[in-house]
Amino acid sequence: MTLPALWGRLKEGTRLATAGGNWVRAVSLNIQYNLRWFFFDGILSAGQDGIVLTYLSLYLLALGATSGQIGLMAALTSLGATLMLLPGAILAERFGKRKLIVLLSGGGTTRIMILLMALTPFILHGQAAIFFVIGLKVIADGSTNMGLPAWTSLAGDIVPLAWRGRYFGSKNLYMAVSGIATTLLLGNLITQNGSVTGYQIALGVAFLIGCTATFSYSHIREPVSSTDAAKPAAYTLRSLVQTLKYDRNFLYYASFGMVWNLAIGVASPFFGVYIIEGLKGNANDVGLFSIAGSLAGLPAIRFFGRLSDRWGPRKVMLVTGCLIPFIPLVWVFARLPVHGILFNIPAGLVWAGFNLAAFNFLLSLAPPMKRARYTALYQIAVALSSAAGAAIGGLVVTHFGYIPIFVISGIGRFLGIFLFARFVHQKAEG
Repeated sequence: MTLPALWGRLKEGTRLATAGGNWVRAVSLNIQYNLRWFFFDGILSAGQDGIVLTYLSLYLLALGATSGQIGLMAALTSLGATLMLLPGAILAERFGKRKLIVLLSGGGTTRIMILLMALTPFILHGQAAIFFVIGLKVIADGSTNMGLPAWTSLAGDIVPLAWRGRYFGSKNLYMAVSGIATTLLLGNLITQNGSVTGYQIALGVAFLIGCTATFSYSHIREPVSSTDAAKPAAYTLRSLVQTLKYDRNFLYYASFGMVWNLAIGVASPFFGVYIIEGLKGNANDVGLFSIAGSLAGLPAIRFFGRLSDRWGPRKVMLVTGCLIPFIPLVWVFARLPVHGILFNIPAGLVWAGFNLAAFNFLLSLAPPMKRARYTALYQIAVALSSAAGAAIGGLVVTHFGYIPIFVISGIGRFLGIFLFARFVHQKAEG
C-alpha cells in the first residue's frame, strides 16, 4: 500500500471514528458533521470535568475547608442547579435557540467560574476564599443546568434514534480516556507541587480545555427542533402537574430518580475526601482512584452501548443497577488508599453501563416536543434529592464519621432499584 493510500485510509478511519463508527455511512454528511463536532465537545468537556470533579473538593481542603463545608457545597450546588432547570427548559422550548443557550450557559458562564476558582487565592484568604469558591461552584452548576434541557433536546435531534447506543457508547469511551488523561497528569502535577498553587494550575488547565470544548460545540449546525411542529403548553404549575399526572410512567421514573440520587448523594461527595482524611492518602491517590474507575469502564462502554440498542436501556439499567448498591458497602472494609482504588474498578464498569443506558432511557421516555420539559422535571427531582443526600451525608460525617454514610447509601440504592424494577417500564419514543 502506498503512503498516500495509507494516509487516505487513516483519514477516513478517523473521520468515521469521530462521528461514532462505521455505521455513520448510513446517514447524511450533515448529520455526520454534527456528530463529529458533538464528539469533540464531549471529549474536551470530559477532560475539563475530570479535573474539576476530582480535585475541587481537595482544593477546598487545601484552602482549609472542613468535611462539613464540602457537604454544604454539594448541597448548595444541587439546590442552585435545581432553580435553573425550569428557566432553562422555558428558554429551550420558547426561545428555541438551543445551541446559543448551551454556549452562553455551560459553555460560557460555567467555564468563567472555573477560571475565577483558580484565581481566588490571589484575591481572598481563609474562610472568605472557601465560601467564595463554594459560591462560584453554585453559579457554575446552576449555569450548567440552565443549558441542560436545551443540550438534551438538541442531542436527541443530533443523534439518530436507531444508533444512539452505539454513538454514545463510542463517544463515552473516548470521553473516559480524556478524563483519565487529564486526571492522571494533573494529579501528578498537584502532588509534586504540594501546595494550593498546584490546584490553581489544574483549574486553569480545566478552563482552557473547556474553552476548546465551547469552540467545538459552536460548530454544530442546529437542526430544526422537534418542538417547532407543536408548541407545548405554557409553563404554569398546573401544566407541570398535568405532565406528571398524565404520564404515570415518567412520574414513577422521577420518583425512582429521587430515591436513587438521595442515596447516591449521601456518599458520593466524600469518597475522595475519605481517601485523604480517613485512609491518609494524597491527591495522587485520589487521581488514581478516579482513573481506576474510568479505565474499568472503557471495555464496558462499547459493550453496553450495543447491548442498549439490542435489549433496550431499561434492561441494562436493571442489570447494572442491581450491582451498584454494593459499591459504597465495600468501603466499610477499606483500610488503605489502594483499597479505594481497587474498589473503584468494578464500580467504574457497572456505572459506565448504567449512565449510558439511563441517558438513552430518558430520551426514549420523553415525547420529542416535550423533551426539554421532561429533562427539566427529572433533573429537578435529581438535584433536590442529591442536595438532600449531600446535606445528610455532611451531617452524618460530622457527627458519626464516614462509615455510616456508606451503609446508608448502599441501603438506599437497593430501595431505588427495587422501585425502578417494580414500577418503571420501557416506552417507545414518539
